[in-house]
Amino acid sequence: MSFLNQLHQQLGPMSWPLIFCSVLTLALWLERGLTLLWTSLRGEREKRHLRRHGHAYPDAQMEHPRSLILQGCSLLVKHRQCAKSTREDLASVWLQQQRLKLHSGLRVLTLVGVISPLLGLLGTVLGLIEMFRSISQSQDPVTPSLLADGLGLAMSTTAAGLLIALPAIAGAQLFGLWADRLLDKLTHELNQCNLYLEGVELGGQA
Repeated sequence: MSFLNQLHQQLGPMSWPLIFCSVLTLALWLERGLTLLWTSLRGEREKRHLRRHGHAYPDAQMEHPRSLILQGCSLLVKHRQCAKSTREDLASVWLQQQRLKLHSGLRVLTLVGVISPLLGLLGTVLGLIEMFRSISQSQDPVTPSLLADGLGLAMSTTAAGLLIALPAIAGAQLFGLWADRLLDKLTHELNQCNLYLEGVELGGQA
């Protein structure tokens, strides 16, 4: 608690909103990073395991595939009796659902990246107002050291806001690119699976 109190004294009234933004950024970084890493590694491992046993794609009896790649392919295999266009529409709807899941939380990260500098700037303005009010009510002479201390304390909230905004915006962009790359792999694999169900087997799947 002493650390939080000290932080509150340094950042002023904007300390709690900034602390909340920093905790939210850290939580979303961990959640998105672990989720995307698990999705990527699980998909490659299950696909290699399937190909190692001589199967190009999961059969219709596989009820609960863990990876997204096998979930999508299993969905197409279960509807192999449908027309190719129907399976393509089904894959498109499924991919859109996965896009929403993989991009979950990224808009919040972007919002935090936009709001944090504004909170910091607001804290700086409030700190300057408080500093000048204290100076106007004081009978002591105004010294450069007094102004430097007041300005440094006020500017610390702007620095804190920028320190939160940078990882938030960077995380939103990096995780967005990572999610799009995973979706591209999913789309490619589902297209290959659809062709496989039509009797067209492409090479390079070992």
